[in-house]
Amino acid sequence: MSTFIIDVPMPAMGATVSELTIINIVVAPGTIVAKGQKLAELESDKSAFDFESPADGTITAVNGRPGDVKSSGQSLFRLETADETLKHLEVKGAAPATTPTSSLKPQASSLTWTPRAIKMAQEAGLDPATITTIEATGPGGRVSGDDVTKYLASPKA
Repeated sequence: MSTFIIDVPMPAMGATVSELTIINIVVAPGTIVAKGQKLAELESDKSAFDFESPADGTITAVNGRPGDVKSSGQSLFRLETADETLKHLEVKGAAPATTPTSSLKPQASSLTWTPRAIKMAQEAGLDPATITTIEATGPGGRVSGDDVTKYLASPKA
């Protein structure tokens, strides 16, 4: 049975959600995965959820890192698989994975932000990537909207 490389895209979450935040990635290139196995934790402005493998195979590339905000449909993983039902996702002449990028780069301050917190900070004229003194009390140690509210109310904001 021959294998091929597919791009595993960020999921679509409906008409009003076009971007998702990567909270955690639990696989690395070279990881052999089973269909339905957890690959990552993602978060929209409304919920957090596990993202699962669409097929058995081997992860060949990870196109993101925790804190990145990616649009629905963008490639999150490259997967080598033999599952013919996913042949429509095949990457012809698959090139090496690109270096992951993030428009917000929250890793600069080593904090992970919820989408709501990012939006609140930006609306207040702040760049989340430059804020290092905010207390992160949200789920999984992420900066939450409540944390941003407290930060904005403090004298150092």
